[in-house]
Amino acid sequence: MPSSNNVQNTHIGVDLRAIHAAMLEIVSLMNRPQGDDALLGEAGVKLDRALFPLLVGIERLGPIGVVDLADRAGRDYTTVSRQVAKLEDLGLVHRSAGAQDKRVREAVVTDAGKAVTDKIDAARERLGLSVFSSWEPGEIADLARLMTKFVATINATEASATSPVPERTRRNP
Repeated sequence: MPSSNNVQNTHIGVDLRAIHAAMLEIVSLMNRPQGDDALLGEAGVKLDRALFPLLVGIERLGPIGVVDLADRAGRDYTTVSRQVAKLEDLGLVHRSAGAQDKRVREAVVTDAGKAVTDKIDAARERLGLSVFSSWEPGEIADLARLMTKFVATINATEASATSPVPERTRRNP
């Protein structure tokens, strides 16, 4: 009986450990308050450190409901709801009934919120230029392409794993 192992997959376990270690380090770096402070300082934006990732998330993903935003941020939805209310009080986001489900209040950035995220994006680019200063342009493009592919694959895998089983294929318990 032929082996079901693909020769190309022989070292995937080692590579997966390296990928996982790198992802943990990236998450750790992104969660450090010093990085947020540096980014906000570079942007010239005075905003609570807990609020700005939510503002950026709303700008990128909006309109978005609080539960979805909280899930993506890894925070409790009641906390995120209060924080989104603060962003609304600051005039940076607007909440209204969802297009698909009127019971869900979805947040979108206002023009003032977009101006803030534009400043943050420009600061991120300036800081990123120093991070990638020793990289070749092709390496940066490859990293962006492969990370995008990686995220799309994870999203597709997660979506297929959580999609309901069609009624006709379900077994009775």
